[in-house]
Amino acid sequence: MNDTQDQDVFFMRQAISEARLAFDQGEVPIGAVVVWQNQVVGRGHNLVETLGDPTAHAEMQAITSATATIGGKYLPQCRLYVTVEPCVMCAGACFWAQLGAVIYGADDPKRGFSRLQSPLFHPRTEIRRGILQETCSDLMNRFFGKLR
Repeated sequence: MNDTQDQDVFFMRQAISEARLAFDQGEVPIGAVVVWQNQVVGRGHNLVETLGDPTAHAEMQAITSATATIGGKYLPQCRLYVTVEPCVMCAGACFWAQLGAVIYGADDPKRGFSRLQSPLFHPRTEIRRGILQETCSDLMNRFFGKLR
């Protein structure tokens, strides 16, 4: 592995920890962290059920936390690590925050941004996928398996 891959795995594990918190709270287990200068500056996990708010996705929580920590609404020097492919709403938030990179674990073919043809991220945002994909997918499968 190279340094970028090592960092991606390290920070995706942080996002997975957030997803486990969501799982334990009965929320869809998606977690996210925002990283700036190799430090986590924002964390979040799904709080949709807890807050009764359909916009309380992990990415939204992490971006809000990061902007409060950094003190600005734009995050071009930041990377968002999220366990599952962002939905269209979260991709839009990433666009407006001008994130430098979005790195995710598991694909979401039903609700993820990639099911649309038009680009949803800022033109300078780098997208990487498949980081610890099996672990991220397993957490989702276990959660939805319990509901059936």
